[in-house]
Amino acid sequence: MYRMIQSRRLVYYITKNKNNNNTVNTIINKKKCYSSSSSTVSRFSTEEDSFHSSSSSSNFDSESIPPPPPPTPPPSSAAKKKSPFLSLLKFGIFSAFIGATATAGYATYTYTTDQVEELSKEFRESGDKITVEDDASSVEKYKALLYSAAMTVPAKCIDIYLDLRRSIEEKVREFSEPSSDKLLPDMLPQEQMMGIKTVVLDLNETLIYSNWTRERGWRTFKRPGLDIFLLRLAQCCEVVIYTDQMDTYVTPIIDRLNQGSGGAIRFCLSRSATKYQDGKHYRDLSKLNRNPSNVIYISGHALENALQPENCAPIKPWKLEEGDTTLIDLLPFLEFVARQGPAADMRQVLAAYKGCDITTEFTKRQRDMLEKQKQRPARLFGRLN
Repeated sequence: MYRMIQSRRLVYYITKNKNNNNTVNTIINKKKCYSSSSSTVSRFSTEEDSFHSSSSSSNFDSESIPPPPPPTPPPSSAAKKKSPFLSLLKFGIFSAFIGATATAGYATYTYTTDQVEELSKEFRESGDKITVEDDASSVEKYKALLYSAAMTVPAKCIDIYLDLRRSIEEKVREFSEPSSDKLLPDMLPQEQMMGIKTVVLDLNETLIYSNWTRERGWRTFKRPGLDIFLLRLAQCCEVVIYTDQMDTYVTPIIDRLNQGSGGAIRFCLSRSATKYQDGKHYRDLSKLNRNPSNVIYISGHALENALQPENCAPIKPWKLEEGDTTLIDLLPFLEFVARQGPAADMRQVLAAYKGCDITTEFTKRQRDMLEKQKQRPARLFGRLN
């Protein structure tokens, strides 16, 4: 009877805790122990208590583990199927957007705003010319409605494109064009009558050179003979500095140059007065408010950064070479031209020196002229004899 009770208890605990192998092994060992020896009731009760405690802890562990989530149901066949009309509509909208973008880009790159407006004028007005008579059939009215809608939408898109392009070009023009159509104030009437020449000078590698080193940072050096050059030039010409640098960089340098030359520089034009084109800042001499025949632009890169090459006098760029005399050698040419007054057109004078070094060629021509002048009195004296 006692063994039967123990067997039933064993079956109960095994079925209740079938996932706990340690518990099963403990129960089997207990059964063997009870069958081999006759222990006392107190020993059985003690082992039974320990068995209950272990079984209760295993039950707590098994109950604390959450159950696995239920499997997601497979998508229905109705969700997998897409409407062919919706796919075709998406493809049509995407194709129209790509085509409109490509057309707008090509028109922007190839034509100006006025050219696009002129070429599309007839197309934009064609939608307004559609008229349908009152006695027309419903089919004709429907066709006219469709045609008007098909022409109106592209025409409105072109109008939007033109308005947007004009607004963008106006904003860009504020940064790319010179700040004013008259960068310099009007010249005095007396100076205009005398035909005073306006000598426009570049700054970097023409009058100065800026160098940066790790030990000393930025340093600015004056070209040899600069103070004498500006002082003598201001006595016969109007001196203007025209550079592509910012005001914060130019102003302190001009103040120092004026201190050394007695205020020879009348005006200074910085980056805001240049024209930004093709990623570069150009000097636009036509905006100086001066007669082009009286303007000469001197720079180490004159033909590269000016829009009027006929007014340019290129000289050798200066990069800290010792013994440079370019500015001093250029003074006789500028003083000679300034004495000619209104009769000397700087564009014609510079065209005569095109492809030559101005200082060297001018010195050679002056020497030849002096030799001819010396020979004239000798010939005249020989004829008198």
